[in-house]
Amino acid sequence: MATFEFKNAQDVGRVFEHHGVKYLFFRNSGAILLGYSDTTQDVDLYVEKRVANCEKLVAALLELGFRLSEKEQREIRQGKDFIQLRNGPFDLDLIFAPDGVERFEDAWERHVEKHGLPIAHIDDIVGSKQAANRQRDRESLPRLLSFREWLKKQN
Repeated sequence: MATFEFKNAQDVGRVFEHHGVKYLFFRNSGAILLGYSDTTQDVDLYVEKRVANCEKLVAALLELGFRLSEKEQREIRQGKDFIQLRNGPFDLDLIFAPDGVERFEDAWERHVEKHGLPIAHIDDIVGSKQAANRQRDRESLPRLLSFREWLKKQN
């Protein structure tokens, strides 16, 4: 399993922009793009669940080199809450209904741009990890909260 690299984010940004996909970098990959010192094995994307956006997403993923089965394409088009893709140039988690964030539109209003990429606001990243309440999130949350405080002092 490879780790998340900035090149993965650049590739997503370039291809998704070309296809007009509306999304946000989320979870650890989003925090890392904001400057959080950590690693992750996959790219986490919070994707707008509109039908037209999901259609564009399928085309963009195929262009990136993901080998999507018919079932995966159908799940993406339907906006299944959470989809893990392990059949492409890097590991990718598609999140259509993250814990702790009610609506994509609200997260979009709060998002930040960095490196020319749309990234979920740190408060949404932290809030989602708190709401998910998974063991690994509980373990990393103190460091992420500390990063959030540091980041807010920078802005």
